[in-house]
Amino acid sequence: MAALLKLGSISLDCADSHELASFYSRLLDKMIAYDVNGFSAIRLDGVWLSFRSVEGYRAPTWPDSLIPQQIHLDFAVADLGLGELAALKAGAVKMELQPSPERWLVFKDPAGHPFCLSSLIPE
Repeated sequence: MAALLKLGSISLDCADSHELASFYSRLLDKMIAYDVNGFSAIRLDGVWLSFRSVEGYRAPTWPDSLIPQQIHLDFAVADLGLGELAALKAGAVKMELQPSPERWLVFKDPAGHPFCLSSLIPE
């Protein structure tokens, strides 16, 4: 039986949708497919990653929970070291706290959303 629903998009709130879409475009080596009036989107394999400019946006304060994460993305990589270099080159910031650096690395995007690179995500 075919699934009635499928995930179509993951959307991140931020201060500047174009800036955040540009970061993820570099990180994932994908083109920005839509970029109009505070809304930007990148088409990935089978799902869209979209970004919405929100007035008064406040970045998460992870690992402090004063302002919650709101969303957390995990990206699969075959090699954590190469993934780290790519993330930093794209403009990510590596977080000081690394709970399990042999298994995953924690970064934040330009809008402050934490995300991880993991070599443990099955294909």
